[in-house]
Amino acid sequence: MNRLYKKMNLLMVLCAILPLVGCGDNSKTSPADSSEHLTETIQETMLTAQQFKALGMEVDSLQKRNLQGYVATNGWLEVPPQNEAVVTSVFGVNVAKILVIEGEQVKAGQVLAYISHPSLIQKQTDYLNAFHQYDLQQKEFARQEKLYQAGVGSGETYQRAESALRHSKSSMLGLESQLRLLHLNPTKIQQGYITERIPVISPIDGAVHKVNVKTAQFVQAQNPMFEIVNTHHVHADLLVYEKDAAKVRQGQSVRFTVESFPTKELEARIISVGKTFEKDPKAIHVHAEITQKPEGLIPGMYVQGRILVDSTMSIALPESAVAKQGEDYVVFTAEREGEDWSFKPVEVVPGLTTGSWTKLEFLSPVTPQTKFAYNNAYYLMAQMNKAEAGHHH
Repeated sequence: MNRLYKKMNLLMVLCAILPLVGCGDNSKTSPADSSEHLTETIQETMLTAQQFKALGMEVDSLQKRNLQGYVATNGWLEVPPQNEAVVTSVFGVNVAKILVIEGEQVKAGQVLAYISHPSLIQKQTDYLNAFHQYDLQQKEFARQEKLYQAGVGSGETYQRAESALRHSKSSMLGLESQLRLLHLNPTKIQQGYITERIPVISPIDGAVHKVNVKTAQFVQAQNPMFEIVNTHHVHADLLVYEKDAAKVRQGQSVRFTVESFPTKELEARIISVGKTFEKDPKAIHVHAEITQKPEGLIPGMYVQGRILVDSTMSIALPESAVAKQGEDYVVFTAEREGEDWSFKPVEVVPGLTTGSWTKLEFLSPVTPQTKFAYNNAYYLMAQMNKAEAGHHH
């Protein structure tokens, strides 16, 4: 009986302890639950004051900047037609002497070469004869006019004299025009001066682009002898494709580079926009005047650039402040903690980039007082990822 009583007491004690053990198990956090809690901590990376200084970190609040969209374009350097000249002879001639070389600067009216040919001497002789003939016809007409007015001469003779005078004058003036095309002075020829060598004159200021003749060479009429280009008025001739044509207008700014200055961006302003499309490729020509021309710009140089359009004031950060993480883009907030700095990633949607500044849209609101890292975004991301990897390990 006493033994049975002891067994009953032991069973009661065990029944009382078992529920307590079960309750204790339910109240404990499993290792897996603890790990999940740790992964939900806010991401950040820390820099000491020394690291901050060594990296040249730049920190500031958000600001709006004037950002402009752009139309990508390419083309060539050109000069207006009035600043290019091809010098020819109006007659077949021989080149007597060449006075210039390629690349030489010349002025309008400067002699480039001398030409000669028997036909040129004949033109001067023909003019001199026509001048004397005209002088003779003037005197004959004056004599016949007096006789006609006095009633002595016949009307028919007077009319013939008048017609001969007109014919003589037209012949003389026609030859005179030809001499002026040769840059000869008719007045001197009237005085008996016949020129054997005739000057070839530059019609514009500029540089000798090409010399297409040699001394003693015979040159056919209208064949190019010299090409003169005035590069002072060189401009950018750009192609804008059909999809962007409506965005472009006169007065817009252009920024471009040329092969001779690959690291220097030049500026220009659109002075005219073409009204018809080229067939291949389907594009319009846009002409832009270069604002500050460096030495060495030559027509025909290939250019690449962008036409600035759609100016807007937008929140922006430098490109070096934005980092790509997978498919997302982030920037880093900056907060001082004692002597150290804390940087935390904030997801953004980047937009238009002008120069080195990128327009940003934030997925979550930020206060005006929030400061951001303006550079070294990829370094901060690498440090944050390194810290996370070490933490999980």
